[in-house]
Amino acid sequence: MHRPEDAQPLDVDDVALSDPIPGDLVSAGVADDRQPLVTGASPPPSALVTPDAGVRVSGDVVDLTLDEARRLILRAQGLLGADGRKGGAHAMLRRLGAVQLDTISVLARSHELVAYARLGAVSRPAVERAYWHDPARSFEYWCHAACILPIEHWPLYSFRRRAFRERKFRWHEVPDSVDKLLDQVRDSGPLMTSDVGGAKNGGPWWDWSDSKIGLEWLLDIGELVCTRRVGWRRVYDLAERAIPADLLAQDLTDEECITRLAGIAGRSLGVANRTDLIDFLRLKGRFAAILDEALLSGAAGLTPVTVAGWPGKKGQANAWADPAALASEPRGRHRTTLVSPFDSLIWHRGRTERIFGFTYTLELYVPKHKRVHGYFTMPVLAGGRLIGRVDPAREGTTLVARQVHLEPGLSPAKWAGAFADALWSAAEWVGCDSVRVERADPPELVTMLNAPR
Repeated sequence: MHRPEDAQPLDVDDVALSDPIPGDLVSAGVADDRQPLVTGASPPPSALVTPDAGVRVSGDVVDLTLDEARRLILRAQGLLGADGRKGGAHAMLRRLGAVQLDTISVLARSHELVAYARLGAVSRPAVERAYWHDPARSFEYWCHAACILPIEHWPLYSFRRRAFRERKFRWHEVPDSVDKLLDQVRDSGPLMTSDVGGAKNGGPWWDWSDSKIGLEWLLDIGELVCTRRVGWRRVYDLAERAIPADLLAQDLTDEECITRLAGIAGRSLGVANRTDLIDFLRLKGRFAAILDEALLSGAAGLTPVTVAGWPGKKGQANAWADPAALASEPRGRHRTTLVSPFDSLIWHRGRTERIFGFTYTLELYVPKHKRVHGYFTMPVLAGGRLIGRVDPAREGTTLVARQVHLEPGLSPAKWAGAFADALWSAAEWVGCDSVRVERADPPELVTMLNAPR
């Protein structure tokens, strides 16, 4: 995968972190949304749903309208109600289960934008401390992509570490010097690629040095771990030093790992079909089969539901929901915010269209002359829906909206205020004191959004 010619320069210490998990460990073409789920041996939903939940129970399956499902999803994602702000970024990571990393920084890096979308004007240093702390509170590994994960989830990814060991290579051939690198970390303590010769050979960003390949391989298989960064560069340390001993000692089977991760993914997503869960964890082959069994047997702890309008067969569940989420009706204020392209709310583009009726493509990989909405287009969330998109940039202390697009059929007069709130809130968070909109669809939004506040 290549970066476009006008992309921000990459840090040489990192691959493009938005790229998928290498090789056979990722589902290159995830399961079709149309594959139905059969009701399994989950606890009867009638025992899990309280009378005030506002949902209907048909036999063993909970019936949800699309609006009900959407509200459950937004609450689970911390974007509806006050609970999503409790505990700050540290608690937010645990609610989401995973926060994706990416090298690109327009307004801020994506892992900061994810926190901002839920917490508002939280300080960026506070976000960094919540993710990378000493002692370790989180670690970096492959989930949906390269993600920050709660430290207590370390044992759950042993299935993937074992799979890497069996595979014996990643994007690049693993160098013979890998054992010497491990010894160097053991003897010298935590280090960065700059301590062992640098990350690149001098060519394109993917032309890694043997040292970088070796360190990343040791991270893949769990000999090394990254629990903190310095200047956006990974610090590699021995897992036995950085991971708490009780977590390191846990030896889970593949089935135990995936079953527990399925529950985590289901709680994070709120309501999800099989495709959504597969995409969250990037599973295929025998790992996807383990997920299916965990869902159908009820071991994942998720409740079968039918969401109106989602693909599926009549009389069968077409999705799964967190039973705790079904136990109360989502209430509270909707967040109005810009959403990172790498936010778990919109990771799966088919899911985004299913939930919001919003077709979204990240165009930074599209040649500039072919882009429709812009380089780093961010959806705008307001009133529990995605109302449009913005292509942001910064010029000094001005947040520039190079393009603004309102979704077809929505009234500019009704939604201009929400657009303005989203833009000004983001501007103030990143230290800008003005906002300028250059182009808009419909055009009258330019005047409306550029009006003095």
